[in-house]
Amino acid sequence: MLVTFTTKAYADITMFGDIAIAMLKMMGHSVTVPGALRADDVHEALRQLKAAVAANNAPPPHEDKDVDEPVVSTAHRAMPLIDLLAAAVKNGCDVMWK
Repeated sequence: MLVTFTTKAYADITMFGDIAIAMLKMMGHSVTVPGALRADDVHEALRQLKAAVAANNAPPPHEDKDVDEPVVSTAHRAMPLIDLLAAAVKNGCDVMWK
């Protein structure tokens, strides 16, 4: 499953479902897909996501030890979504995902 985050203020961001669900949890939101944040709630979601990333409390949701691929950090995975949320806050836009 893929989840696409959209807002009028930024380009769409598409993530694998397990990563998107982990990001939604870090934002303090339900893991319902599709879903949305009203413009008034985006700032708090951004704050919570940044705090979770800074605290490094959220390891990548899935690590397959049998696959020889580099592990991508949660901070790296969250960066595009943080940028999207920041643009939505700056422009007073809603954020949706499906």
